Amino acid sequence: MGYKGKVKLSPTALLVLKRRYLKKDFAGNPIETPEELFLRVARNVAQPEALYGEDPEKAEEAFFEILAGLEFLPNTPALMNAGRDLQQLAACYVLPVEDSIEGIFESVKLAAIVHQSGGGTGFSFSRLRPRNDIVSSSGGPASGPVSFIRIFNESTEVINQGGFRRGANMAILHIQHPDILEFVHSKSKQGVLTNFNISVGTTDAFMKAVENDEEYELINPRTGRPVRRLRAREVFNEIVEEAWKTGEPGMIFLDAINRANPTPELGMIESTNPCGEQPLLPYESCVLGSVNLNKMLIEEDGKPRINWQRLAEVVRRAVHFLDNVIDANRYPAPPIEALTKGNRRIGLGLMGFADILIKMGIRYNSEEALKLAEEIMSFFSNEVNQASIELAKTRGVFPNFSRSIYNRLGGPRYRNVSRTTIAPTGSISIIANCSSGIEPIFAFVFTRHILDNTRIPQVYEPFVEVAKKMGFYSEELMERVSREGSIQNIPGVPEEIKRVFVTARDIPAEWHVRMQAAFQKYTDNAVSKTINFSVNAPREEVERAYLLAYKLGCKGITVYRDTTRISQALALECECEVSVVD
Repeated sequence: MGYKGKVKLSPTALLVLKRRYLKKDFAGNPIETPEELFLRVARNVAQPEALYGEDPEKAEEAFFEILAGLEFLPNTPALMNAGRDLQQLAACYVLPVEDSIEGIFESVKLAAIVHQSGGGTGFSFSRLRPRNDIVSSSGGPASGPVSFIRIFNESTEVINQGGFRRGANMAILHIQHPDILEFVHSKSKQGVLTNFNISVGTTDAFMKAVENDEEYELINPRTGRPVRRLRAREVFNEIVEEAWKTGEPGMIFLDAINRANPTPELGMIESTNPCGEQPLLPYESCVLGSVNLNKMLIEEDGKPRINWQRLAEVVRRAVHFLDNVIDANRYPAPPIEALTKGNRRIGLGLMGFADILIKMGIRYNSEEALKLAEEIMSFFSNEVNQASIELAKTRGVFPNFSRSIYNRLGGPRYRNVSRTTIAPTGSISIIANCSSGIEPIFAFVFTRHILDNTRIPQVYEPFVEVAKKMGFYSEELMERVSREGSIQNIPGVPEEIKRVFVTARDIPAEWHVRMQAAFQKYTDNAVSKTINFSVNAPREEVERAYLLAYKLGCKGITVYRDTTRISQALALECECEVSVVD
């Protein structure tokens, strides 16, 4: 193997691996080391090489090197299940919800199977007839989409995903559905639909109607006929109000997503995975993975810079890895296998972005940071595309290529229908000991809560190192940082440190949105990004963020105002009990 020695893991990473990832005996004790985990995954994902007349041992070594070096990690199901009985390696699934009892409960069953093996599911409930519409078989009134979302939620509650992690779902309802206001308010009460994120599927026409203060039509999906009209701005205000109160619903910009849909002949995209970064066709799945930018820095003339050559090498191996996963995966149903293998969609992204900004002395909310984001993602996307083109030369284009937008003279011939995604990287960024996705640092002292309610105190080591190096470190300082969640108002911290060491709370919402848009510009699929607000932020700030995200070409937006949910993945010492959802 090219990687020598033990994998270098933080204490938190080792704890998470022991609790959730390493193989265990019947007593629950780990029976493999982290090195053995990475070797198990590399060996398993290398096996499809034989399908193409290539050498599995060579691929195994290449994969193991980037895994054990924490330069690249795939999504959680691949780390957990590769080379084990489940062999379900994909994180993201979208399942159809048809307007019949048979169709609805077939999706409930499929979702349970996906959750049991560690995947997450997204659904569009827009095809279901509205509340009080006629049910032809019984003559009685329909109960509407929200009632069926509750059934999916309860099903998820009783499935413990193989003991690995809790179920996660996305529910989307089209803005023109007659039950849209009931849906917008469906999570107003804390503790309801706890296994679902919800987002409103909006259109360009609706956003234009908001801008012009016009009415728009609600349409019964059963008949295709208008049933009434609402003022768009009033509905938009309801969405903003609920998002300000609870963090939901988010917004998914369906027209933006479908303008980038590479296979419109196969159908329109109506939903995404639970965190919104992976739009998928009904019955499609996708495997995700992320490159650790923290490992892509080198010193030059005493200053850190990006090692573009190594980044390109890791990207190409990672694309190869994810393409292999599609063949190595065990699918929960034949339609999912057929469409996934037909499109061969992958989602390679980044993590550790906030870390490298700090190391390079760049403030997150700055034009310099936006410029670097575009530079990195442009380079990254180009390398991913080239890797997919190279794979297609030896393995062939994806089978649905002839039904895609790429089927034209002189167009690129890709192995994978789409290739880049920015995921939240919840657990894998803990393992890689880096900042999550493209998010800023949450806080420099905080508590992380993992699946079994274990509380893990976290300290951002780069801040501790610089505080000690510059002579302003003290236990009193760290206690105050833990209380305030920021260093911006703490005397004695040098201004140059305050400039660079900013947290999610220090960054105005506009800059969160602008950063998401900068990465979206060069991302095939979508970008997971939480737009953070302080507890005192007015509703108008949420409204501006939603409008700006649409204007800048984002494919969706999720907001969160501090302390507005019972459950959140990270918290300051004084805040609520929380749990991780990957």
